Amino acid sequence: MSDDNNSICNEQTFDRFFKSHAKLLRNHIYYKFGDLQQAEDIVQDAFIKLWNNCSKVTLDKAKSYLYTIATNLGISITRHQKVRFKYQDYITQRKNDVNNESPEFIILEKEYMERLKNAIAELPERQREVFLLSRIDKKTYKEIAELSGVSVKAIEKLMHKALLALRKKIGNV
Repeated sequence: MSDDNNSICNEQTFDRFFKSHAKLLRNHIYYKFGDLQQAEDIVQDAFIKLWNNCSKVTLDKAKSYLYTIATNLGISITRHQKVRFKYQDYITQRKNDVNNESPEFIILEKEYMERLKNAIAELPERQREVFLLSRIDKKTYKEIAELSGVSVKAIEKLMHKALLALRKKIGNV
């Protein structure tokens, strides 16, 4: 670690940099993603990453690095929340779809939905995301690949693994 005054690894330089950029970055992330507490957490995480990588980031590139890290963290959190909300909506909708059925059917349906919910929750994040985008949002593999920035083949493989895991846990999906 370099300790000269122009290095972001220098504590005084880092402190000055933090004081001059933290509030602006927080506001930027807050305006972009709409959650003040989340924005504050993201700013802290971004500055920690900057400090941990200070020897690789020059002072003139630090602001760009910081904003890129913070934006990527925000996108990642937002993507995760969207999947979670869609999943909750799906479960709620499935519960609402069960109307005039027998009490036995309703109990079996509840038990099945609970097993399904738990099995989906246990999937690795990427598999869960692909499964829900496909089954709940009705996205094609091509659309999911474009959203995720990976190939259609990678999406097919993730979906295959997700379906195998779910079938193993609860039977045919």
